[in-house]
Order: sequence, then C-alpha cells, then structure tokens
Amino acid sequence: MAETRRRRDEHDRRWLRDRGGGHDRTWLRNRGWVHDRGWARTRGTSDTSEVRSAVLRFLAIGVITLVAVLIPVYAWIHGQAEQRALSEAILRTHQLADFTVGPLLDRAVRAGDESAISRVNAGLKPWMADGSLVRVKIWSGDGKILYSDSADLIGDTYPLPAWSPDLLSGGREHAWLGQPIGLDTVNEAAAGELVEINVRATDAEGWPVIFEAYYDDEAVQNAQSRLMLDVLPVLVVSLVLLQLAQLLPAIGLARRIQAGQASRRRLVQHAIVASDFERRRIARELHDEVIQDLAGLSYALEAEERHGASERRALTGQARGILLRNLRTLRAITTELYPPDLERLGLNEALRRLLDHVADTGIVVHSELSPDVPSDKERIAVLYRVAREALANVVKHSRASVVDLVITGDAVTTSLSIRDNGRGFDPAAAAPGGHLGLRIMRDTVQMTEGSLSITSVVGEGTTVLVRIRRA
Repeated sequence: MAETRRRRDEHDRRWLRDRGGGHDRTWLRNRGWVHDRGWARTRGTSDTSEVRSAVLRFLAIGVITLVAVLIPVYAWIHGQAEQRALSEAILRTHQLADFTVGPLLDRAVRAGDESAISRVNAGLKPWMADGSLVRVKIWSGDGKILYSDSADLIGDTYPLPAWSPDLLSGGREHAWLGQPIGLDTVNEAAAGELVEINVRATDAEGWPVIFEAYYDDEAVQNAQSRLMLDVLPVLVVSLVLLQLAQLLPAIGLARRIQAGQASRRRLVQHAIVASDFERRRIARELHDEVIQDLAGLSYALEAEERHGASERRALTGQARGILLRNLRTLRAITTELYPPDLERLGLNEALRRLLDHVADTGIVVHSELSPDVPSDKERIAVLYRVAREALANVVKHSRASVVDLVITGDAVTTSLSIRDNGRGFDPAAAAPGGHLGLRIMRDTVQMTEGSLSITSVVGEGTTVLVRIRRA
C-alpha cells in the first residue's frame, strides 16, 4: 500500500508539473485552475492603467497645490506692490509739498490772491505735465481749501476727516488707493481709482497745512507688475521643478506597489490552483482506496449477514448499517471536494449543486439565480469559490436553519449575496483568531479587483456580499 501511494504521489507531481508548466494547459483552463496569457495581458493592461491613474492623480494634486500656493502669493505680491507704490507716492508728495509748494504758500494765497495762486500753479505745472499727478489740494486746519488746481474749490470749507488732527500735529501720513468719495472730490471721481496721499506741510509762515495729492493708479499697477515679474517666475519654476523631482519617485513607487499587488495575485492564484489540485487528489484517493475498500467490506458483511451464524447476524447487520452510512458520508465528501467543470456546467448549475448539498443537511435553501452572469472563466471561478466557502461555513459553523443565495448582474458588475439566519459572529474579533475561510474569500475576490463585505451580528446571522466588475 505504501509503495502504491508513493508511486501515485509521484505520478500526481509529474501530472501537475506537466499540466501547469504549459505542455497541456487546456484541461486546467477549462476548470478555471490556470489562466491563459490573455488574462495576463488583461492584468498587465490593468496594472498599466492603475499606474497611469496614480500618476495623473499625483499631477492633479500637484496642480492644485501649485494654485493653492500661487493664490496667497499673488495676494501678497499685490499688497506689497501697493505698499511700495504708496510709499513712493508719499515720498514724492513730501518733496512736492516741502520744496515746491510750501514756500509759495503765503498770506496772499490764504487771501485768495489770483497772482499768488498763479505762482503756485506755475510751480506745480512741471509735476503735472506727465499726467501722473491728477489733483492737488491744500487744506488749513479749519477745513478751508487754501489752494486747488481746480479753481472753483478754492475758499470752500468742508469737514475734515477724523485723522486730520493727528496728521496736523505731526502724525503718520494718510495714503490709500481707491475711488475718491466726498463732496470735495466730485472732479476726481470721474478719473476712476486714484492714489490719494495726505501729508503734513508748513506754509511760508510756518503754519501747518494738509497737502493732499491724487496720483494716477498706473504707478501702483506698474509696481505690481514689476514685483510679479521678479518673484512669480522664480516661484513657479521652483514649484514645477519640485513637482517633477517628486514625480519620478512617485512613478517608481506606484510601479513597485503594482508589482507587489501583481505578485500577491499570482501567489493567491497559485495557492488556489494547488488547493484545487489537492482536493482532486484527496477525492481520488478516497474514491479509489478508502471507499473501494469499505465497499468491499460492506459486501463481505452482507454475505456474513446472510450466510453466517444466526447469533451474529444482528451484530453483523448493525455493523453493516454503520459502514454504509459512513460510505455515504465519504461519497458526499468526495463529491464536495472534487472541483466541478465550471465551463461545462455553468455558474448557475454549479451553484445549484452546492445548494443541493446544503439542503441535504436539513437547511432550508432559497435561491435567485440570474442568467446574466459573467462569461469570463476567471470571474466565474471566483464567484463559485466564494459561494463554496461561504456555504461550507454556513453548514459547519452557523447553526442556521435557512440560507438565501442571490446572484444578480448588469452590464458593469455581478453581485453574489449569501445570507443565513444562524448564530452570527463578530467579524472584527473573529478574524485574528483564525477564520481562514474569510481570508481565502477576500484573497480570491481581490484577484479580480472586486469587493467583499461580511456583515454579521451575534444571534442574527451573517451576510456575505461579493461584487466584481465584468471583464
């Protein structure tokens, strides 16, 4: 017997090597145990697509990051350029007020003498020739306009702003960019946005006055443009180079991850192939050796029961009955172990046979099978293996009285649901302690990039839901 088993094991190893090595793979492919190069090409295309998607996601995140950085930088540049332009305008206004206009502000100007005002106009003319200086006003401390290049405003009195007393006493200059607002700015409002500068000056007699000047906002825009041209190109190039420097390692990492996933899928596939082969071998050994020997023993016991001594017939019949029950059990185990020919039977018929075995245990079976099931052998095998493992768990562990199996499909996905009313379990607590079947189901589904969810509540039963995309 030992020598016979050794020769058979050697024959099985040669058979698996020859069948799996490529000499005749058709038989294995028909049973969903190995997959042809078309599947490998499909997986390779999918892996490439995943890498491309990962790279595109990285680039999209990089672009979003670039925009997120540039927006506050642009706001900062805009503010800095405005402050720089205002500072330059304040300096220019001080020069104009202190060295050009201030010495010309005498009592005659305060009195509204036209010749004195003409001298001030002549002093301002070179400053206003290029159009950058739009309007000039000189205010006394009581809100009277002592001078304006718009003659109709001279002598008018308006309320001074709240910051005026502080400015007249030597405080900080007042500068802002915007649309002029106020009764005294009717003429300036038509010019749009202007730069308004208010500085303290002294007239010819040393009295403090407010020198108000309006400038075209082109100076601010030019300053902003210059600063942006100085900063933005360097910043953008630096950020782009940083993204490119990160892109190559990201591509390499994505490829390594994909290679690892592909390797894991191959390992799972090889493990499943080996598992199915081992199930065949065990089923064949049970059928060819154990079952045959026990069947022969049952015939011997039957003959002994018929022709043996009468006082031993009852005991012989009882032994024969036990032996026949065990034979039926072994034949059922053999049938369950032997992998079906899925291509010949089809998924629905294979599932019906699984459900028949479940029904033989006394569990009430309900099923809804769909004719719209995948035609791809890989996905058919995955759905069958998950159903086989889940139903085996129902029979062995759940103590359920009813099990429902539903399979549905559309143009995109196929779903398989197996629900029982058994005792249930805690998936989070049970997974670390063994439950190899759960891990087998997850690994099997991951081969086709499907999803597996297991919902279970203690005392309420378990639901296994599988979704896989069509090829």
